[in-house]
Amino acid sequence: MSAPVRIGAVAEMQAFSRRVRAAGERVGLVPTMGNLHEGHLSLLRLARARCERVVASIFVNPTQFGPDEDYAAYPRTLAADLAALAAVGCDVAFVPEARELYPRGGGGGDDVTVKLAWGQDRLCAARRPGHFDGVLTVVARLFNAVLPDAAWFGQKDAQQALMVRRMTEALRFPVEVRLGPTVREPDGLALSSRNAYLSPTERREATALSRALAAAGAALRSGERDPERLAAAGREVLAAAAGLTTEYFAVVDPETLAPPAAVGDGLLLMAGAARLGRARLIDNQVHRVAGEAVHDALLF
Repeated sequence: MSAPVRIGAVAEMQAFSRRVRAAGERVGLVPTMGNLHEGHLSLLRLARARCERVVASIFVNPTQFGPDEDYAAYPRTLAADLAALAAVGCDVAFVPEARELYPRGGGGGDDVTVKLAWGQDRLCAARRPGHFDGVLTVVARLFNAVLPDAAWFGQKDAQQALMVRRMTEALRFPVEVRLGPTVREPDGLALSSRNAYLSPTERREATALSRALAAAGAALRSGERDPERLAAAGREVLAAAAGLTTEYFAVVDPETLAPPAAVGDGLLLMAGAARLGRARLIDNQVHRVAGEAVHDALLF
């Protein structure tokens, strides 16, 4: 397949999308920070199946990194990324400089920020103050720059996906927000660009998070309906993992991100985060409960 057209300017990106949409074609967007892996590529394939034109943005967003986080060290692999985009038939690689998305502050020090009150005291947001403000701010700017009909996000970043959907609804962006399932290594580890930080020993221990989710899911399938007991089943697995520091492991209602009083019919989100060496690992599993039946599901 041919290489994607590389666009760096917002005005040029908007002109492309307006032109193809005027011709009756749909534009699908997959926002990324580069260092692409199979999880990103799976979203691009989903976009290709529903849209005539597919755009991948590659932008390491400064506003979503905290002061002690890995912005400077975050892997940047543009040449390999462009080759991967060509292999999946991506039409456009939107690779803007920071000043294109943050014209009043190229390093992200802009005077307009998107902040969603919902969810800020839950899960990852409680441990990364300001992180989701940065995520929502850049997603809003990417929506305005790319003018997509639909955008795809991965369920591995469950809280992010839920907050992006709420922002999109609240601000009336004419964008369909869609999810793709988490892509995993054969041993269960969720794919992440930050997995590259793991040493061989840490890589073996990193499966504790997916094993914790499996343990909590097994308890749910066995009939356990107390959310704290379900969470305890996952925490027990994490506590036994050498070198791993658990930030949280929670069983919550996706509508509130708080533990339900009891598990009833509907969607249930099990999510966890942990530190292992230089890497911060996150993972989750969504279940649909219907009486005694339990099925794996997407958030939306």
